[in-house]
Amino acid sequence: MEEVTVVGIDLAKSVFQLHGATASGVPVFRKKLSRAQMLKFLEALPPCLVAMEACASSHYWGREITKLGHDVRLIPPIYVKPFVKRQKNDANDAEAIAEAAMRPTMQFVPVKSAEQQSRSMVFKTRDLLVRQRNAIINALRGHLMEYGIIAPAGRLFVKKLVEQIEAPDNGLPTLVIECCRTHLEQLDILNEKIAEIQADLKEAAKTDPETVRLQTAPGVGPVTAMALKAFAPDYAGFRRGRDFAAWLGLVPVQHSTGGRQILGRTSKMGQRDIRRLLIIGAMTRVRWALKNGAPKGSWLEQMLERIWILELTLQPGLPLSTLKKSICCMNP
Repeated sequence: MEEVTVVGIDLAKSVFQLHGATASGVPVFRKKLSRAQMLKFLEALPPCLVAMEACASSHYWGREITKLGHDVRLIPPIYVKPFVKRQKNDANDAEAIAEAAMRPTMQFVPVKSAEQQSRSMVFKTRDLLVRQRNAIINALRGHLMEYGIIAPAGRLFVKKLVEQIEAPDNGLPTLVIECCRTHLEQLDILNEKIAEIQADLKEAAKTDPETVRLQTAPGVGPVTAMALKAFAPDYAGFRRGRDFAAWLGLVPVQHSTGGRQILGRTSKMGQRDIRRLLIIGAMTRVRWALKNGAPKGSWLEQMLERIWILELTLQPGLPLSTLKKSICCMNP
């Protein structure tokens, strides 16, 4: 049997498909192994390149396979798809992964450590709790709307609903009041848990030198700094800030052809958690500048001046207060 140089693995929960190939791409073996057999099989192989699609479990397997002496590469699934031949099945997927891993221009995903994954889990837990809180608030607003009690969207107006529920002359049936109180109890629990997580994030952001330095950037607070620490790969892998913006998805979509550059909306192809926090921070900074004034000679001041000139050109006589309000309400 020829020496195996590349092994492509199609990950699953229980049964894994492996495809081994030489440096020239000649297939050496195709095997279907159980979860218990895979590490034993890879341990018997000489050190080689092991490639997998980047997914939820790939980082765990990447750490375990690295301990066996292999070089692990994780490939974004979208980059593997062009190498799949004809029908899609586990064997063809594993072969496509091995083929993609041998491309000299292929981009790989760094294997995350267990600590980095634990930090990202904190943010995922926080986002889950926030979604649950929003769902409860919307359910509460929807139920009470059936009885003529209206409140604007947002958790800041929950107090108005509480006042209506607890009012002695609200006209609500007893069963409705009991259900609303159950919602409010769950809401209090979620608010407490979210506050605990945010307090832990802020405390951790004070002790790490990297997050302290990140917070010196305008619009970057402790939560955003910790998100950058948790989700972003090693910054040494980016040659410039624009490369990091492209990784985040903060660059226009291109439809260029024939030497003509055609740019569209923001691509949103990258890491959405960091992108969302950075956009929220940037919009907060813009609103602060509209109220208090941007620093003289700064990029923000020049941008706002360009927007004002454009809006006044399109709508002559537009009051400055209305213009500022429209900028504040821009959808990020």
